[in-house]
Amino acid sequence: MRHALTVLALLPPALILLHLVVAPYTKVEESFHVQAIHDILVHGFPDEKNLTRSNYDHFEFPGAVPRSAVGAVVIAKLSEHVMLLVEGVNRQILGRIDPDEVELNGRLIWELARAILGMFNAFSIGVLAYALRRCYGQTVAVWYLLLQSSQFHVIYYASRPLSNMFAFGLTTLGIRYYLPDDPPAGPRNAGPQLSLVLLTFAGIVFRSELALFVATQTLALLVYRRARLFQDVIYAGLSSATTGLAATILVDSLFWQQPLWPELDAFLFNVVSGQSSSWGTEPWYFYFLNALPRLLLNPLTYLLAIPVALRQPATRKAAVSLLAPSLGFIALYSIQPHKEWRFIVYTIPALTATAALGAAYLWNRRSRSIFASLGSRLLVLSTLAAFFLSNFVLLPASAANYPGAHALNALHSYHDQALAAAPSKAPSSSDDISVYLGNLACQTGVTRFLQRPDSVGWRYDKTENETTKSTSAFWDRFDYILVEASVDPAFRDSDETRIWAALPKARWETVEIVDGFAGISVLKPGERATGKAEQRLMHKVGGGRLVGLYEHLRDSVRHAALRGWWVELKMEPRIKVLKRIRNGY
Repeated sequence: MRHALTVLALLPPALILLHLVVAPYTKVEESFHVQAIHDILVHGFPDEKNLTRSNYDHFEFPGAVPRSAVGAVVIAKLSEHVMLLVEGVNRQILGRIDPDEVELNGRLIWELARAILGMFNAFSIGVLAYALRRCYGQTVAVWYLLLQSSQFHVIYYASRPLSNMFAFGLTTLGIRYYLPDDPPAGPRNAGPQLSLVLLTFAGIVFRSELALFVATQTLALLVYRRARLFQDVIYAGLSSATTGLAATILVDSLFWQQPLWPELDAFLFNVVSGQSSSWGTEPWYFYFLNALPRLLLNPLTYLLAIPVALRQPATRKAAVSLLAPSLGFIALYSIQPHKEWRFIVYTIPALTATAALGAAYLWNRRSRSIFASLGSRLLVLSTLAAFFLSNFVLLPASAANYPGAHALNALHSYHDQALAAAPSKAPSSSDDISVYLGNLACQTGVTRFLQRPDSVGWRYDKTENETTKSTSAFWDRFDYILVEASVDPAFRDSDETRIWAALPKARWETVEIVDGFAGISVLKPGERATGKAEQRLMHKVGGGRLVGLYEHLRDSVRHAALRGWWVELKMEPRIKVLKRIRNGY
């Protein structure tokens, strides 16, 4: 146990990087930050001297509400400096990376950008763990890292460029400074003041719902007499509000080319106007009975560990102090009809820390009572089970859910192979290649980081206007089209239907069909296991040898222990790549 914390502190960053490598692509809700990072790296920050609007995705596809580019600017600039450092002194003298290099090596550079965000969030988790050791002991910190590392959503999304995850690291550090610093580092503990500064800044810049978290945490600090109203609360609020507003208004007004405070617009649109309900509503108890169990993943954290922490006098005060602001925030935010788990992800470190208090109490007394012995063993087993579920079931299932990205990669690979196989028949490398990206493809992984640069002749189109897409002139210019696919070979989505109506004499060939995750398959004895998603995961982690080892172990276990039964991820066609046949090619 003496060195366990040092070793376990490396587990969250290692797992975050593993999840990043296995699932490097992004969904539509991450698209603003993804495209913004790309555009800043390639074209620089938009200003009056550098403003070709077509170079910036957010002008053409602004989304329902504008989001802050502060996080994207920070990640882009850090990525640029890392790339310059890696490339050496010559690039440092130039002072800027080559835009074509960003686009030609888009995926690697994108993974670097995600890794920077992921490592910041991993750092915040580690800082909180060491603060828990300082306040409550080594065992609590160890259990915190074990429980946090076995949760899927925090680890999987830690490197994903959602506004929530830009805020997550700041709020986790805010929870760290909320903890009582015993003994205090100075004549007066400045932790509560810094905690409110971090939470307020995150709310002003990234997510307006954090105003409720600031309110509940402020109330808790005042009730416990750990903060003074004027000297701490009001000072922290004014200083962080001034800094946050200056950062977001300055950066975002320039980035969007209009006076703007994005989170104010989002608050007015989603809360005051109630427009967020258009994306669905949930009952008031959704966060407590659905979202929190999924986020915590291990049911014994809230069925055993947290109740133990609340019941025992030795841990009750600390447990209530951690739980009250988080549960108060969730209860208040439950009034909002539209609910998503990511809106409350900021509370998970505090809830996990509370569970760690209870788990540590049971572990330290496992030799003194039957209940503690049984409880600690169950927590160990359930944590291992949650870890296995997170990394060997939920991770490959989620990684298989980006057919748009895989389809675009398959298109590029197909084109290169066709060009190499028949250079006399294929378009030359200098010819422009025009690609239409359908809606599902754009929602499931296609980003500018995966697109090839204009300088080598590739053009991509994401037009959504229905009138424009009803004309033959629109469709006639494309060489490849990404449209939806189905298990029914006769299926045609709306885009493919328009193509055949607009160009009835055109010839199109299906050159690739890409599968996506479609649930869990239970294989009966005698049914062949394919394991496409599992094989893809194993190949990324360990190459062909690991794939072969997995297949051997799967077949052995299935035959020797499960009497032919097996469970694997179900895959179904999601995206198909159509190629226009011109002049026999």
